[in-house]
Amino acid sequence: MHKVVANSTPLIILSNIDKIEILKKLYGTIYIPSGVFEEVNFTGNFKSYDFIKVANIKNKEAKQFSPVSLHKGEIEVMILAKEINADLCIIDDYLARKHAKNLGLTVTGTLGVLIKAKEKKILKEVKPLLDKMLEKNFYIDRKLYSEVLEICGEK
Repeated sequence: MHKVVANSTPLIILSNIDKIEILKKLYGTIYIPSGVFEEVNFTGNFKSYDFIKVANIKNKEAKQFSPVSLHKGEIEVMILAKEINADLCIIDDYLARKHAKNLGLTVTGTLGVLIKAKEKKILKEVKPLLDKMLEKNFYIDRKLYSEVLEICGEK
């Protein structure tokens, strides 16, 4: 299995649409830094997911060299990904994704996870999930919404 590190937003979104188990089916274990765990575990629900492993970053000094426009969790995701030589980072924020790519990390987001799950036949349809995300006030650009449906053959 691949080493995958996730940020808080994808975990929260997938949890809110009752599809967090997709991560386990696609990737097995998901690693999150302690900063992300602090962000997502406000309800206590994330302790019950045995496939999510909390890891402490070793190079705490590296945080001071990261852009101030990024959140603690995003910075820690990138540091942890470098430390464990991760195959993939799941990050939704545009600036964080851009920075992660500049660091040589492979990045996807929540929508990329849904597309992959459809390709692997873990999901039959993506559109109902996109609609549920919109209902729960998660923003998806209309153009991107259409592109995802097209990729998934649901247009």
